[in-house]
Amino acid sequence: MTADRWTVVPKPNADPRVRLFCFPYAGGSATTYRTWSDVLPPDVEVQAIQLPGREWRLKEEPYRDVFPLVGELATVLKDRFDVPFAFFGHSLGALISFELARELRRRGLSLPERLFLSAHRAPHLPKELPDIHDGPDEEFYEGLRKLEGTPDELLSNDELMELLLPVLRADFEIAETYRYPPEPPLDCQMSVFGGLGDEVTNRDILQPWDQHTTKDFKLRMIPGSHFFVEESRDLILRAVFHDLMPVQRRHA
Repeated sequence: MTADRWTVVPKPNADPRVRLFCFPYAGGSATTYRTWSDVLPPDVEVQAIQLPGREWRLKEEPYRDVFPLVGELATVLKDRFDVPFAFFGHSLGALISFELARELRRRGLSLPERLFLSAHRAPHLPKELPDIHDGPDEEFYEGLRKLEGTPDELLSNDELMELLLPVLRADFEIAETYRYPPEPPLDCQMSVFGGLGDEVTNRDILQPWDQHTTKDFKLRMIPGSHFFVEESRDLILRAVFHDLMPVQRRHA
């Protein structure tokens, strides 16, 4: 399968200084990042990842384990790592970004210049919440509400939820069955974001991400709930732009 099947590139650039690969939250899609290239400078090419089981890939079986997923991503995207690149991932997308970077290292491939990791606990910390991915529908929906892991407008749309239920369960299975395999810290810079109003993912479980990089680490707390990635989009993009500037200058 080609990279085109896995990516949405709103504004293609034949010669970008940086590629920013963006990974969605549980149940999310590439659409989350459709407007980012309107705000970021044109030499930062946004490539939004479209995972199986959503939108035009709705009929494809979703992944239920992060390791086969990042293995496939490393294979299909490798030709797009020919220029400096960075990963941005929100919630489940942060976990995917992190494990994809480690998979690239295992293969001896180039690493991201920077990881932008949003609204996900440091990976070595134990999860504190009960599993919900395999519960009855009513319990699953209630769990989604409590976890603030799915936007309310989606949960209240019965027709859409019926379509998305398989992929939501699969995405939560990825998150809930993940077990951190110890490896050395990554040699790439790291920017971590948290929501000031996020009751699930607070500063105490975000700060320990600093143990997973040997390079520059930044933690920023942003106004908003778990979905501050949409509520405070411009603040995040300002920070992304600021942290990517040294990369752009080095490769000007």
